[in-house]
Amino acid sequence: MIDASGRNRQTRHLLTRMAMIELALIGIGTGNPDHVTLAAVRALNDADLILLPRKGDSKADLVDLRRLLCERLLESDRPARIVEFDLPTRQDSSDYLKAVEEWHSAIAAVWGDMVDTHLPDGGRAALMIWGDPSLYDSSLRIADRLSERGKPVEVRVIPGITSLQVLTAEHRVPLNTIAEPVLITTGRRLRERGWPADVPSVAVMLDGGSAFSSVPPKDIYIWWGAYLGMDKQCLMAGWLSETGPQITQRRAELRQEFGWIMDIYLLAKQ
Repeated sequence: MIDASGRNRQTRHLLTRMAMIELALIGIGTGNPDHVTLAAVRALNDADLILLPRKGDSKADLVDLRRLLCERLLESDRPARIVEFDLPTRQDSSDYLKAVEEWHSAIAAVWGDMVDTHLPDGGRAALMIWGDPSLYDSSLRIADRLSERGKPVEVRVIPGITSLQVLTAEHRVPLNTIAEPVLITTGRRLRERGWPADVPSVAVMLDGGSAFSSVPPKDIYIWWGAYLGMDKQCLMAGWLSETGPQITQRRAELRQEFGWIMDIYLLAKQ
């Protein structure tokens, strides 16, 4: 009878023999190490290679957190190789979708180069994904491109706590009203399309510039949060007509202070 550790060794041997790459996309929550699940801890410790993306000096907090998680969560007798790399940046373009497509291709190429260099005979690679890989994150789409390089890749997803969950938890509010739907959208779409019909609650992510200010504020309540789960977390809530301008001002102050901002909010008709 083979125990769990024996099965893991057999699986590792098989991956190596076939030059197969198992890529674990590990959701790590929103910045609080306490939000990392036990499944995520196990996946990190099973990895042969952990890739840490750097997004420039202005977002050094993001790679610093990943370094901290490696320091706290990796077991000393199972040392994975930790490799940092510079993440390509998306070029500004009037054709947003084309720019994103090219950006994803560039990221996939970097991932592939890292894997080819550090796992030439196959093995287990891991990437720590902010929040969860399924919600407004492109890691799964980028991972699909790796197979185009001719190297077999088996993708594994470990879910994480999303910023949307942390937002509602910190404000102590439900995401939806009774028997009603909620829409999750982006700041760009809210600004371009306005409030969607027949939806009483709208959660907005990836908003680069206070898209809520484009919504007629009558009878709308907003729950807003920035840097959720981190030491610098900031929360505000109130009627959009009164609180919206205050949030816009606070966003500008926080961006000036820290050099970057990551925020999310929930709007609801009352």
